[in-house]
Amino acid sequence: MAAHDKQSAELSRYKLSWLTTDDNDGYHRVGCPAVLGKCRCPLRPASMARPQHLPEILEPPQLPAVCCTKQSLTVPAAVNAKTAQAHDYPSAAWRSSYARRSGAERSNSRLKDPAGINLDVRGWCKLMGLTPLALFLACACVVVNFSLVDAFETHELEEARRSSPPQPRPRKRRRRTPADLARVTAGPPSS
Repeated sequence: MAAHDKQSAELSRYKLSWLTTDDNDGYHRVGCPAVLGKCRCPLRPASMARPQHLPEILEPPQLPAVCCTKQSLTVPAAVNAKTAQAHDYPSAAWRSSYARRSGAERSNSRLKDPAGINLDVRGWCKLMGLTPLALFLACACVVVNFSLVDAFETHELEEARRSSPPQPRPRKRRRRTPADLARVTAGPPSS
């Protein structure tokens, strides 16, 4: 996983970088990594004078893309409007951010579960008005959170038990009956 995270960080390091934030219409500007000093590219002669430790584009495209001919590009709001995310897709930051979604979906499903609280039914609260509904919903969320905490603590205790070294099992002592004791003390018959 650490190698994957390192590759993801490299991927985000050398992509087109944002130069400005979104304006009122949703447009922003991005710049070429070679222009911004992140790599060396033969299509950008000034970038070839940078230090040798920077990665170099060994085979630049024969027909340069727009980003290779201009200093920066304007990206309209329609580009990736649905898929724009705060973090790069395969990175560790994306995974931790996306994990919050499954937690929220799990809580929603527990609130709507017919075997549990069942908020998905019309008339689940007999009182009218915003305040009673908000109060009942807050109490339902507290109940769901307590059940999640209980499940988490139970899981942690089980994991701790499994990871600890096994304890030796106590030896069972065999019970001796009075008849067994009488045979032992009497000894074998003499002839």
